[in-house]
Amino acid sequence: MTIDPVALTQDLIRCPSVTPADAGALGVLQRLLEGMGFVCKRLVFEEAGTDPVDNLYARLGTNSPNFCFAGHTDVVPVGDAAAWTVDPFGAEIINGKLYGRGTSDMKGAIAAFTSAVKSFLDRNGTPDGSISLLITGDEEGPSINGTRKVLDWMQANGEVIDACLVGEPTNPRVLGDMMKIGRRGSVTATLTAYGAQGHVAYPHLADNPLPRLTKALSMLADSPLDEGTAHFQPSTLAITTIDVGNPASNVIPAKGTAKFNIRFNDLHTPKSLEAHIRDVLEEVGGTWDLKMAVSGEAFLTPPGALVATVAGAVTAVTGKTPELSTSGGTSDARFIKNFCPVVEFGLVGQTMHKVDEHVDVADIRTLAAIYDRILADFFGKAAA
Repeated sequence: MTIDPVALTQDLIRCPSVTPADAGALGVLQRLLEGMGFVCKRLVFEEAGTDPVDNLYARLGTNSPNFCFAGHTDVVPVGDAAAWTVDPFGAEIINGKLYGRGTSDMKGAIAAFTSAVKSFLDRNGTPDGSISLLITGDEEGPSINGTRKVLDWMQANGEVIDACLVGEPTNPRVLGDMMKIGRRGSVTATLTAYGAQGHVAYPHLADNPLPRLTKALSMLADSPLDEGTAHFQPSTLAITTIDVGNPASNVIPAKGTAKFNIRFNDLHTPKSLEAHIRDVLEEVGGTWDLKMAVSGEAFLTPPGALVATVAGAVTAVTGKTPELSTSGGTSDARFIKNFCPVVEFGLVGQTMHKVDEHVDVADIRTLAAIYDRILADFFGKAAA
């Protein structure tokens, strides 16, 4: 008996799993996977000051190679529900499009994973190797008690994955446009300039830190970090806020704080970027405090066997040659890359996180066929 990926997507959407709530989504998957013979582990992790998160690791087989599908069932909030033209968790199909929070990001891909595995097993039986699914409920949130903790648990328990595909919505316009073979790193800097408060009529008796702050920000923002690499676009620096907290127009403030985010390619590391920032601050002079918060390192899965398998399956099913991209934000692939080669391919992402999020019904079925073909090619078995 086949698994309809569209119907399964609807079942998942009807679980309102806004981070960190599971709302039954993992249970829907677990029942289907156990019916196929998978051994399922429900892994709940929490840290002091954080919400507990429910995760699922399911594996069929014990041999290597272990091909892993990874994804997340948690979704972002719907925002203003009154702005939606449909129930955000109603999973309605209208004019060939399936609507609901999480359709593209990324319950449609998870349903396609599951459907593809069932079709592959029905046709070929259990492969000489293993198939696994790593599904978290903490990708859209702080990403503390999700994929990272599952990977740590796997390492502690001798669970090895040899290749991984993350089902993020990678296609900008049409299914088959793009796959991700890496991601830029992301670091947020909090920069505080210190001076001495005083009266604006007597600036020589004060030390205004704001000219130094604005000068440093201009130097950082106006100087390109690099020109890009073969697989990465140029690194970018975006100033996100400048805060002084000064309600008085006749007072020179004692300090000013700014935040900026750097999306960086594989020419840089957080340490090298911090060194660059501190060089600028030293040139400007004054007293500073700099804090760096790293949410991901830049990484690349170079074109090779896994990239060729995924790209080849996309071409075989859609006729398109996907662009090998490293664009966009971060994903849980940034954690998985420490354990095995990882690429990303999923649905069209035009409406992810938006009001009336939706995908084409036909794309969900096509994606399931692509994932089925990936399994067949990876394990050297018959394709559908």
